[in-house]
Amino acid sequence: MSKARQLADLGNVYDDGALSNRNMVVNGGMTVSQRGNSTGVTGIGYYGPDRFQTVLNSAGTWSVSQSSTAPDGFGSSFKFDCTTADTPSGANDYLILYHTLEGQDLQRLKKGTSSAEKSTLSFWIRSNKTGTYQVNMQDQDNSRLTGKTYTIDAANTWERKVITFDGDTTGAYTNDANASLNLEWWLAAGSTFTSGAVPTSWEALTQADRAAGLNVNLADSTSNELYITGVQLEIGDTSTPFEHRSYGDELARCQRYYAETGFNVEDYATAGGEYYHDPVYFPMSMRTAPSVTIVNGNVTNINSTNAYDTDLTSLRVEIQSTSSGRAVNLGGTVKLDAEL
Repeated sequence: MSKARQLADLGNVYDDGALSNRNMVVNGGMTVSQRGNSTGVTGIGYYGPDRFQTVLNSAGTWSVSQSSTAPDGFGSSFKFDCTTADTPSGANDYLILYHTLEGQDLQRLKKGTSSAEKSTLSFWIRSNKTGTYQVNMQDQDNSRLTGKTYTIDAANTWERKVITFDGDTTGAYTNDANASLNLEWWLAAGSTFTSGAVPTSWEALTQADRAAGLNVNLADSTSNELYITGVQLEIGDTSTPFEHRSYGDELARCQRYYAETGFNVEDYATAGGEYYHDPVYFPMSMRTAPSVTIVNGNVTNINSTNAYDTDLTSLRVEIQSTSSGRAVNLGGTVKLDAEL
């Protein structure tokens, strides 16, 4: 892209009122990976880089990780590596990469109005598996869908894809902290999802259309792998250079949804089943009251129901030692999950 074109694109963005905070995607550069890498993945979950969810049913076994393989200007990517191959034989088999956004962060798109805005999705992608793939925007509030196809043209080569979606004059995104929009990259699919037509215009959600343009199966060989990074969703029909954020900024955004923090109890009695109420402070205010998991500690009988501060920055966890008598320097790690 020429400098003149870059300046023109930035001018268009300025006219739309956004030079910073253009990117609605959290952790699009895959810099934050709080959970670490995972192997033997066969089901739905958050693995590898934060805010990107593996959605998987009977489509092989995978290693999911944060990789240092990345295009120039990036340090990390999200990597799928097939470890057990499978040809989706069931109609409902699938492998999808999700990124889910809150409705209150999407109001700028003016969805459901006569002034609904276009949006442009861009990303860098690389795979040994060339062919035609499909990426969708799925409106969860109103059960609506639009999608486009793109091709991976050259094996093992980073390629940047830019896809513009029309605005939708039907169905507004709910203005709250709940899930409203899924970005979904289809990588393998059974016939339930491939027997229709690519939804190039917004439509009522039709399962048969969600992967109608997909002509590859990333799960068909243990040689298959796929990397993605530089994911950006911005208002309008213009793709601008990726909005790099500092690691600290991106981490804080991710910790709204998932965080890990430690606790330590120096001394408390456990005889007769006595509990100690330990305050646990979140790194930042979370999206909603998180589920709580405590690991790496000699602790049992966790109970945090109705114990959250109103600003969702701390909770009181009831803990009890697995040993009898008094416990000294009893600690662990608290995992806080408020994912969409």
